[in-house]
Amino acid sequence: MRLSLVGMSGSGKSYWSKKLSKSGFRRFCCDDMIAARLVIELGKKHGSIGAVGKWMGFPFEPQYKEREAKYLACETEVMSQILGEVAKAEDHPGKNIVVDTTGSVIYTSEAILAKLCDYTTVVHLSTPLEIQKVKLESYIRKPRPVLWRDLFMRRPDETNEQALARCYPLLLANRETQYKKLAHVTVSYYRHRTGRFGVEDFLHDAGVGRI
Repeated sequence: MRLSLVGMSGSGKSYWSKKLSKSGFRRFCCDDMIAARLVIELGKKHGSIGAVGKWMGFPFEPQYKEREAKYLACETEVMSQILGEVAKAEDHPGKNIVVDTTGSVIYTSEAILAKLCDYTTVVHLSTPLEIQKVKLESYIRKPRPVLWRDLFMRRPDETNEQALARCYPLLLANRETQYKKLAHVTVSYYRHRTGRFGVEDFLHDAGVGRI
C-alpha cells in the first residue's frame, strides 16, 4: 500500500500517519523534513515546524514573500525526494508507505502532484466549514508556515488583523476545494474521529483493503 494524506493543518494527517507507522508503514513526514532543511535559515542546530512558522511570519511582513518562496522551493525538493523513494519502493512490494504531506503540497508543481497521484492513493482528510472557523484564532495565536499564494490582500480601511480575519477563511475554503480535486478519496472529519475508528477502518475508507 502506498498512501498520501492531504488536508489542512490539524485535519489528522500526522495522527493517522503515525498510527499507520505503528502498523508497519514506512512514514515520510514532510513537515519534519522541510524543517530539517531550513535549519540554516533558522540559525539553529535543530529545526521544528513551530520555528519555521515564526521564521516565515505573516503575509503583511516585509520578509514574508521571500521566505514563502524559499519554503515552497524546499517543500518541492522534499516532495521530489520522497517520490523518488516511493518509486524505488516499487521493487520491494512488501513494504507499505504513508506520506504525511503539508497543507501547502497543492502549491508545489503539477508534475509533483501528478506523480503523487500516480505513485500513491491520495487520501483527503476533510475539514468541514464549522471547523475551519475555529482555525483562525489558532493561527493568530500560534503562527504556522502558511503559504498564502497571493490570497492575502489588505483593504485600505483594514488593519492587518482585520485583513487576516477576512482572508484566512477564504484561504482555507480554497485549499479544501483543491484537496478534494486532487484526492482519490475523502475521509469524513467526524467519521475518523469516532472512538471506535481504527487503522483497519481507515484503510477500508481509503479503499486500499486491509493490512
